[in-house]
Amino acid sequence: MKLDEKTKIKPFVKWAGGKRQLLPIISENLPFELKENKIKRYIEPFVGGGAVLFYLLQNYNFHDIIINDINNDLINLYKIIKKEVEKLINELRKISGEYLSLDDDGRKHYYYMIREEFNENSLDELRKSAYFIFLNRTCFNGLYRVNKKGKFNVPYGRYKNPLILDENNLLNVSNVLQKVKILNGDFEIIEDYVDEHTFVYFDPPYRPLNTTSSFNSYQKGDFNDDEQRRLASFYHKLNQKGAKLMLSNSDPKNVEENDNFFECLYKSSNIKGSEKIKINRVKALRNINSKGSKRGKINELLIVNY
Repeated sequence: MKLDEKTKIKPFVKWAGGKRQLLPIISENLPFELKENKIKRYIEPFVGGGAVLFYLLQNYNFHDIIINDINNDLINLYKIIKKEVEKLINELRKISGEYLSLDDDGRKHYYYMIREEFNENSLDELRKSAYFIFLNRTCFNGLYRVNKKGKFNVPYGRYKNPLILDENNLLNVSNVLQKVKILNGDFEIIEDYVDEHTFVYFDPPYRPLNTTSSFNSYQKGDFNDDEQRRLASFYHKLNQKGAKLMLSNSDPKNVEENDNFFECLYKSSNIKGSEKIKINRVKALRNINSKGSKRGKINELLIVNY
């Protein structure tokens, strides 16, 4: 299978906190060693929709690429696209044809029927993956969100002509995933793969700026401040291994200028090697808010050790 040169590879799902609009800034902040082809391995412990992954795969060469996410359904989808993309395309073609032939009431009923089946956990991996993409393309605001029981609970989105099957992109994604090792677990699972020739990009669930902006329910259980602290400790451990590291997160100073949460985690004088770490503030578009008036440019953090 040859890559379709006319089509740039893009994320195959919409993902809360996706990095497509931040790619130019991320590119500007990549380590010098990567641009000089001195980095041999790329690792992404919170791969999500894969915007940074696909950008790097199209612009740089690595000996090894390793991705991970704790979301079982998402990683199952990556694996199906890698191994059984033609079968997935056939499933999506059938689903798309059925859905788009219906009126709005019919589509709404079809959506909730698929959502219920998706949450029953009795589907095979192929059908589960097809339903994942369908729900992502037709649910409200393209969100992936689960409740405390781990059930997908996003309501129906009223779209006139959603692109449920993007065949060329799926084929291109499958092509590049052939050289990617896919893991499914906690972010610390990647530790043994990291050495001084590795670049790791962390894109964890962001720390909420306030209680109403909280959105980190990609998987049952929240990524709270204790998890942020555990992640920072892991970052420092990899820093001491000599790996090049970049981490994205929210900037609490958007709402409280004296909130030094991340400075305390990453720039403490008591932590060996923290003097190399820089906390860069970059402009990003806040786009997960039901009110258009609440969306706009705010600061986010890029925390790097080079």
